[in-house]
Amino acid sequence: MNKTGGCMRRRYLFCLLAAMMISAPGLKAQDGPGNLMEVARAAICTEIVNRNPVNTGVRFPATVGKLYCFSRISNIEAATRVQHVWYFSNTERARVDLAVNPPSWRTYSSKRIIPGEIGRWRIDILDSDGNVLKTLGFDIVP
Repeated sequence: MNKTGGCMRRRYLFCLLAAMMISAPGLKAQDGPGNLMEVARAAICTEIVNRNPVNTGVRFPATVGKLYCFSRISNIEAATRVQHVWYFSNTERARVDLAVNPPSWRTYSSKRIIPGEIGRWRIDILDSDGNVLKTLGFDIVP
């Protein structure tokens, strides 16, 4: 076989494979290795200033009033959504839907903390399919 025939065959196979991937239901570009959307940074804090977390921590007083969950999502292939799901003692207390855009996006949600909600909290950061990208834990203390 000559060089031109082998090159054309490889190009045909590549095009065929690309067409199969595009038309396969449920298959997304970000499903490939190395292209996964991820949480590059996440923090619980008392303020957001200039789109950045301020006063971050994992223990906050019951009088804190309000907390924020900051997240920077990277490797975003196309506009999509993430969710911040707030739990107190394994009971869902809030679910916040947030838009994110390629290639990287900073976003946050907030939750009012009632002084009697002392104990363990967590926030799950979910992708648009409901997969947990990251979990953050924190405590509210007397």
